[in-house]
Amino acid sequence: MTHKDTAPTTPVDPIMSGIKGRCPRCGGGHLFDGYIKLNGSCENCDLDFGFADAGDGPAVFVILLIGFLVVGLALWLEVSYGPPLWLHFLIWIPLTVVLCLGLLRALKGVLINLQFKNSAHEGEIDDE
Repeated sequence: MTHKDTAPTTPVDPIMSGIKGRCPRCGGGHLFDGYIKLNGSCENCDLDFGFADAGDGPAVFVILLIGFLVVGLALWLEVSYGPPLWLHFLIWIPLTVVLCLGLLRALKGVLINLQFKNSAHEGEIDDE
């Protein structure tokens, strides 16, 4: 599905507008209706968000980034201080949940904004 960019607007930074959860075209309207559910369209410029399909990309990036960070820090703490197992659970489980939930929405917004900026759409096979 492709989108038609017809609104005369100034360029929007896809990274910052994605992190803030704003429209990729105008940067003013809300991208999300709830935590990670997309709005149908922008309330500011009427851009239809039907083109947006981040798929599992945001979740994969969150798993890789937060997993690398938390496992690295947990290993460092274990090697350096050797705390009891209950302390690892007390530190790393809440930290992992908070970081994952905090990063998921921002990464989904960034990927959708980059998808709009680069006119990315599903691949097609050319029949020549």
